[in-house]
Amino acid sequence: MTRLGRVIVEAIALHYGRDEVLRRLAHPFWFQSFGAVMGMDWHSSGITTSVMGALKRGLAPLERELGIYVCGGKGAHSRKTPAELLTIGERTGLDAASLVHASRLVAKVDSAAVQDGFDLYLHTFVVTADGRWCVVQQGMNEQRREARRYHWLSENLQSFLDSPHAAIEGRNRGSIVNLADARAARNREAGLELVQTGPDRTIGVLKRVRDRGNAALDLFANTDPTPLPPLPELDLPHLRMPAHHDVRASDVVLKRLHAVLSAAADRGPKDFSELLLTPGVGARTVASLALVAEIVYGAPSRFSDPARFAFAHGGKDGHPFPVPIEVYDETIRVLKDAVSQAKLGNDEKLAAVRRLDEQARALECVATGASFDALVGEERRRAGEYGGRTVFGGSASLDSPQSTD
Repeated sequence: MTRLGRVIVEAIALHYGRDEVLRRLAHPFWFQSFGAVMGMDWHSSGITTSVMGALKRGLAPLERELGIYVCGGKGAHSRKTPAELLTIGERTGLDAASLVHASRLVAKVDSAAVQDGFDLYLHTFVVTADGRWCVVQQGMNEQRREARRYHWLSENLQSFLDSPHAAIEGRNRGSIVNLADARAARNREAGLELVQTGPDRTIGVLKRVRDRGNAALDLFANTDPTPLPPLPELDLPHLRMPAHHDVRASDVVLKRLHAVLSAAADRGPKDFSELLLTPGVGARTVASLALVAEIVYGAPSRFSDPARFAFAHGGKDGHPFPVPIEVYDETIRVLKDAVSQAKLGNDEKLAAVRRLDEQARALECVATGASFDALVGEERRRAGEYGGRTVFGGSASLDSPQSTD
């Protein structure tokens, strides 16, 4: 994951620039798809920890070259974020104090201003050499055994307290107090006024509540209510994952998967002739490259079914099939070689990868193929041939059929 994550980020930064890396990480659908193509089980709280941990390790040797720095992490590592940002500031000349302030405010908003029953345990701060940043942090609700991921992006961020999130991943249920919402401006003003006027007013109101038994007393009965401004239209992506963790037919837009596989079959002989001569894994690697190409070059609308990207390299838990280690390594090798050549001014190989994505989009309306179950069955049947493995061991230890709708 470290190696594949690094080379994918390199390709994005090379083609689109550093800011696009931040935008992608702040998009929950792309982030989930990114984790799936890296071989994580597509629906797990661990995908956030694993993806950001892999990027922190993978980008560390290239951080000065790329100008992308990953700070923080899970648990105790999250508390090291300020110190890491100060170190980066000393090396690069960035205003580390403002970055530390932003990091602390983001964490405080999602732990205090947003009270949704999820306790933060992961905070990762990604900053570029230009001082732009994004934050990916996650909270856990132990009782529900659910996680919620919060995405932030400095680009176009006007305030930390007026609907500042780039996106939120998690099911919206239960009571949520969100004082960072744009609609909560008057609530924040009221709380500030209570603090500034001292305790007497608050105590007086509480006494009236006690004496009258009316819990609905207006704390500001003596003031004229100010009409609330109209709520701005917010078009934020909100990823809601299903309750199941296995990959099912209902989780995948099959026409997109057919298009990717058709693109690999069509472009592969033209652009990857040498790779196709590789015994065993050649054609299968081109199919994986087609999904990786979409992660690098794909349009945002194509990430609404992140489970589809598990077809690149399977999942560590065996869903939809064991991780084909030999294919995974070949994908990294081809992509790494393409990026290395592009850095030297020869983008022919990287252009070939890009053509896989272009072809997939062109074929989406016309491509056909096998059923979801048939595609999964074939991958599971050939898992041993590709060095398939899961966290439970080799592919032979995972003989149960894929669960589907």
